[in-house]
Amino acid sequence: MATEHQHDVVIIGAGPAGMTAALYTGRAMLRTVVVEKGEPGGELLNTEYLDDVIGFPKILGRDLAEKFATHAQHFGAEFHNFVNVHRVAKLPDGTFETTTDIGDVYRSPVVIVTAGGIPTKLGIPGELEYAGRGVSYCAICDANFFKDHVIAVAGGGDAACEEADYLTRFAKKVYLIHRRGEFRASALLQKHVFENPKIEVMFNTVAEEVVGDPGVGMTALRVKHVVTGEQKLMSDVTGLFVFIGFRPNTGIIDGHFAHDEMGYVKTDDAMMTSIPGLFAAGDVRSQLTRQVTTACGDATTAAIAADKYLKGLREAGNGASDSKRAKEAIETSHVSGGGYS
Repeated sequence: MATEHQHDVVIIGAGPAGMTAALYTGRAMLRTVVVEKGEPGGELLNTEYLDDVIGFPKILGRDLAEKFATHAQHFGAEFHNFVNVHRVAKLPDGTFETTTDIGDVYRSPVVIVTAGGIPTKLGIPGELEYAGRGVSYCAICDANFFKDHVIAVAGGGDAACEEADYLTRFAKKVYLIHRRGEFRASALLQKHVFENPKIEVMFNTVAEEVVGDPGVGMTALRVKHVVTGEQKLMSDVTGLFVFIGFRPNTGIIDGHFAHDEMGYVKTDDAMMTSIPGLFAAGDVRSQLTRQVTTACGDATTAAIAADKYLKGLREAGNGASDSKRAKEAIETSHVSGGGYS
């Protein structure tokens, strides 16, 4: 039987952004629920080790996720795990209705979308098995683990070319594998690739299989030339970085919202979207980079702004029109209060 829940804040997604937002809204004494389709952690659960989170020189992704969730729960945030959100819609009265795929409803005056996104996978044998143990979808996150390794990058767009160039700061050799006979990247990025002596381009080639040892991780990469059909086992390759696309999880938002050409949500500096009362943080948001630390920063801002927005709604009072209450709440949410501890 479908159930109905009432909260001050509904947070969709329990990655680093969602759990940070929950910590701050819970700490502000707001009734907070985090709705997560799986376990808390998001992409942290697919990462073996991290070394770029301040205070943790090296920590398992799953351990960091557990610390985040425990901290948020300490301040009263509820976690509803293994719940798939179907739709988030703003109602005529200005509140939000978040519905799940089994018909449960969460009602709230504020929603923070931290649903992240999904890197496009190659779909080859061994890819998922060795994700975080040789296979990666983030150069900045994992490059440091491949110092003096021979690695491969799959893709032919701007991201693949840019990250292949970046990875040569760490790896002793980078194979850039692309299924077509030319790149789709900008001319400048291609120039950097072709002029980099540590990059070997392999056109008309696809990755066929990630080979590995369960006790060690990835140990080799099997590739195929799409024109000749020739297969090759690259036994010196111990890492594969995949950059063939990323899809933000914005399909749950009902109605039009401002977004960039890639579909990422645009927000203002308070992390509010073009829909008043709907905030966004983390990988779902249009921004320069997507890291655990930037997700946490976004979420901190979103949570504090959400608290101010709710305060603005209360101060406007029930006697005011919905449009006036919304206007005053938005103005309140965007006023800096100085330090916030």
